[in-house]
Amino acid sequence: MPRWKLTVEYDGRPYQGWQLQPHGPSVQACLEEAIRRFSGEVVRVHAAGRTDAGVHALGQVCHFDLEKPTKADTVRDALNFHLRPEPVAVVTVEAVDDDFHARLSCKGRAYLYRIVNRRAPLALDIGRAWHIPTVLDADAMNEGAQRLVGNHDFTSFRASICQAKSPVKTLSLLTVSRVGQEIHMVARARSFLHHQIRNMIGTLRLVGEGKWTPDDVTRALEARDRAAAGQTAPPDGLYFTEAWYE
Repeated sequence: MPRWKLTVEYDGRPYQGWQLQPHGPSVQACLEEAIRRFSGEVVRVHAAGRTDAGVHALGQVCHFDLEKPTKADTVRDALNFHLRPEPVAVVTVEAVDDDFHARLSCKGRAYLYRIVNRRAPLALDIGRAWHIPTVLDADAMNEGAQRLVGNHDFTSFRASICQAKSPVKTLSLLTVSRVGQEIHMVARARSFLHHQIRNMIGTLRLVGEGKWTPDDVTRALEARDRAAAGQTAPPDGLYFTEAWYE
């Protein structure tokens, strides 16, 4: 039975997240329905990461098995046809070995968080970026971000509903930089806790505003207490950008 690996992008605003939900639309449900319409087969699609409601993707990776013999280009074009008018697009498709698993074989994941840092409100990026009108110091935010890189107990940046067995994660990269009127935070790790990235950027905002110093970020991390860190940033600016494999 052929196994197909997909790279998918989507606008997360209409969905309750990646995962199937009993009360609301999901990206997973859209893809599985498009596959059913194309092939007549009911399949389960597995993703590299389960994005939350309102979170977007530029490079989500997923896979599924299909009995129907076909070609990669046919799978891509047929799924995109049946996905219309949903804001979900299959960018690439490739055949992979049976031992490939989008989640279990994944060696790391990367996210981008976008802040539009200007006085004027958003027009085109509503729901796709966090608008902060006060001027942020990206260099100070990046200095604070380096306090979080490495292997740590991230309890202070973990959602109360997080189901991970341990709060300890290894953050391999966390950078904050200014790109014109935008602030971009890039995070890379093997895996993340629930809301970890949004809680980190909400905390680093305090540094960018001059309310906190990088030392305060260290103290928040060492407190191992969610109340010690900053707010949970909205999902609007968060994008799943990459999953990588051996």
